[in-house]
Amino acid sequence: MALEPEGNNRLLQDVLARPGNETCADCGNPEPDWASLTLGVFVCQACSLLHRSIPHISRVKSVQDTWDASDVELMAATGNNAAKAKYEQKVPAFYYRPTHSDCKMLREQWIRAKYERNEFEFIEKQEPYSAGYREGFLWKRGRDNGQFLSRKFILSEREGALKYFNKQDARDPKAVMKIETLNATFQPAKIGNPCGLQITYLKDNSTRNIFVYHSDAKEMVDWFNAIRAARFHYLQVAFPGASDEELVPKLTRNFMKEGFMEKTGPKHTEGFKKRWFTMDDRRLMYFKDPLDAYARGEVFIGSKENSYTVLSGLPSSTQGYHWNHGITIVTPDRKFLFACETEAEQRDWISAFQRVINRPMRPQEYAGVFLFQHKHGF
Repeated sequence: MALEPEGNNRLLQDVLARPGNETCADCGNPEPDWASLTLGVFVCQACSLLHRSIPHISRVKSVQDTWDASDVELMAATGNNAAKAKYEQKVPAFYYRPTHSDCKMLREQWIRAKYERNEFEFIEKQEPYSAGYREGFLWKRGRDNGQFLSRKFILSEREGALKYFNKQDARDPKAVMKIETLNATFQPAKIGNPCGLQITYLKDNSTRNIFVYHSDAKEMVDWFNAIRAARFHYLQVAFPGASDEELVPKLTRNFMKEGFMEKTGPKHTEGFKKRWFTMDDRRLMYFKDPLDAYARGEVFIGSKENSYTVLSGLPSSTQGYHWNHGITIVTPDRKFLFACETEAEQRDWISAFQRVINRPMRPQEYAGVFLFQHKHGF
């Protein structure tokens, strides 16, 4: 005898409570409240909207709707763990798996790669980012005029570098970015493009930024994962005893915190100036504009074992007009003074600084500290 709709929905809740189904199959968000009837996975609301963009692959339904027995049976027969075993069976270790906090484009391409393009069932489909060499054109923001122009890029694991050329037939690259110091992070809001990628590298121990995008989202994500693959293989050689689990977090990183603060100079007698700040691991950098190629200054943030501390507020002797919510960073050499516009921003910045200061320094971080601190003015 067929169950009433209420009975079907109770059975669905039992299926939802099974191991693996308690988080979104695509981004890991807890308590997913949607399901794909065609794929047999439970997903969060944000990912359900992305599934709607591939209706020929996925048909979604809220778990709060009325369900019939056949749909409940399909969900019971599949579920997130079984779907992962099929659609994620050959995900390379270096491939970036987005979380719910990542940008929409990155999450959508992960969903399309799994269910539409079946990239992780057939290794040959991973050629665009796993071959160790990639060549193509990206729109790059000009350092001086701010215009985006088409530039040729070449990524070569063999040469250990990402290069770009100002002219299509140019023999010499405009810049050579060593894979050793390369980082890439999606910045759609800052760049003003849904596929906007910020690439950073070290040049003479200073951070250099370039901003690129491609009109094709898959193309941009392929470039991103090709950079991660090159970094992965470089680190495997550099740290031969390290496991994949140890190396993967080092491939690329999102910035810990970004935003506007005000700062004053070393003598604390200059006026406070509004600047854009980026906290990238232990490097705190400031820029006049968020899209500047070079930082105006950088400071190394060490650990509490090395006498680094962060304090709420500013010294009573601080002069000049500034925003009301101050932060003081104490280092072995001097104090750095900042001011935030809101208490919430002050709280977030202090939290970011505290996380870095609480983390013991790694041996390799000590090596560059002296050079770094004596090179960068603040």
